Parts: sequence; C-alpha cells; structure tokens
Amino acid sequence: MKIGFIGLGNVGSKLAGSVLRNGFDLTVRDLDKSLAKPFLDKGAHWAESPKAMAEQVDIVITCLPSPAASADVMEAVDGVLAGLSEGKVWLEMSTTDEAEVRRLARLVVETGAMAMDSPVSGGCHRADTGNISIFAGGSREAFEKVLPVLKTMGRRVLHTGELGSASVLKVITNFLATVHLVASCEALTVAKQAGMDLNVAYEAIKISSGNSFSHVTESQVILNGSRDINFTMDLVVKDVGIFDDIAKRLDVPLEVSPLVLGIFKDGVEKYGPRELSPNIIRRLEEACGSKVLAPGFPAYMVDDEPEEPGYEVVVEHRKDQ
Repeated sequence: MKIGFIGLGNVGSKLAGSVLRNGFDLTVRDLDKSLAKPFLDKGAHWAESPKAMAEQVDIVITCLPSPAASADVMEAVDGVLAGLSEGKVWLEMSTTDEAEVRRLARLVVETGAMAMDSPVSGGCHRADTGNISIFAGGSREAFEKVLPVLKTMGRRVLHTGELGSASVLKVITNFLATVHLVASCEALTVAKQAGMDLNVAYEAIKISSGNSFSHVTESQVILNGSRDINFTMDLVVKDVGIFDDIAKRLDVPLEVSPLVLGIFKDGVEKYGPRELSPNIIRRLEEACGSKVLAPGFPAYMVDDEPEEPGYEVVVEHRKDQ
C-alpha cells in the first residue's frame, strides 16, 4: 500500500514518521521542502505537486494548520482532487470544521475516491511514538481500508461514525483540554500566591479528583518554564473557535467557551499568535507579579510508553450497530 502525506509540521511530521518507520511506501510533500529531507534521507519519495502525489499513491493524508490550507491543497489546479480516482482514499487528519470537511469530501466522491476525517488527540509526544489516539469518521468500507495505516500512526483508533463526526469530536476534546489548561493555570497561580510548595501542589492535583491530562502534561512544562507543548495560541483560537461556531449553528447557549476563547484572543494580542499555548499563564503571572516555576519538571514531554500495535476501540451499545 502506497501512502502520501502532505503537511510535515509539528504533528504531521511525527505521524508520517510512524508510517515510514513501519515499512510503508511513503511519498511526502510540504511547502517547506527542507522539512521533507529527514524522510527523503530514509527512503521516502517527494511529490512535485499534490496532484502528482494523488496519482501515485493509494491513500493521500493531509495534516494542515487550517481549513483554508486544506481547501487550497485539495482544490488547486494541481491539487489532490485533480489526481484522485476510483479506489483511492483521502484521509483528512487536520483539525478542521466538519462542514468544510464534508464539502471537500463530496468533491472527493465525485472523482470515485473515498474520504475520511481522522484527526488525532493526545499530544505531539504521543504522536512521535505512534501511541496517539485517532478518531476516524466515514463509511465502514473506507475505515477498513485505512485501518492498517491508522493502527500504525496511533494506538487507539475509534470509528466515530459518518464523515464529519470525527472532526466534531476532535474540537470538543480540544475545547475540554483548553478549559483544563486555563483551570490548571489559575490553580497553580493561586497555589503560588498562597505560599504553597508547587511540587507538592502539582502532586496533590495529580492524585486528586482535580487531575486531568492537561495537568500531567502542560502543568509540567509550565512549572519547568519552557512552556513548550508544541502547540501555539493561534491554534487554540482556531480550534475553540470552530467548536464555538458549531455550538452557534446548533443554537447551544455556551457560557464557558466564549470566556476561554476571549482569554486566548487576549493572549494572542499580548504575546503574538505563535506564542506557546501554556504561556497563557503569563497573564496571571504578570497580574500577580510572580513566576509560577518549580524545580525538577521536564522542558518537553516525552512518551514513556513503548510503541505498540494499534487497535480499534470497540464501543458497546452504539447506535449504528
């Protein structure tokens, strides 16, 4: 099976690395060709255009920073759509709007190919080891075809239902992670101002009902001071903004989401769009005149679990079975 991968950024490079590491025939492309060099040095091929890639491979994977970027790669004169044909699959792994992925999928189907949205969740450190979780939306036929590749890139693979469902669930989980990040920042700042030992405070939260995935990852790089979780404030605004837009379309009167979105828009205005997302704590540090730091925490998260073969997560009592 021949795989094409477009988008070799923070997440895409790690997912593509898992594909190559596990023996698939891989063709890559990125606007910055230098990002492809490590893959080309290990035997991957280079595509001169998205169209050329789609003509050469069985599955085209896109992992791009915005819905607009995906649309451009797909719909350009030399884009993916121009090279797709019957039997091929487009796998959208970007975090994107479900309405947009459905629009592009309709164009994919017109070529005779199949489409799936398959965003990931769990952090760059788990993407690097092939242990990340993957949501996959689309027909069961398409899911079965791409499952061997998905099980290479991720450990837990969930077929979420129809196309677009994975993208909805992805922004839901990113919204939750953002809420937890903001809450962790506030909790750690209050602990600091109360004179608590922040190593003790971290451990107390970790073993308590207040624990979260964000705490055991982002709180560590916050306390270290690197604040580097391979995710930036502009991406938070994009993802929570998509979640907020879905809620508005569905007439759900959200209260927390607009607050969190406002916090990160303020962070972008103060520190710039490419500031690391955990540095949202700077708003609190500056207001309190203190630094929320503690010794012994890592600058970067590293997945300490060995790479294992992926598997499909089976959901009991699901409606489509």
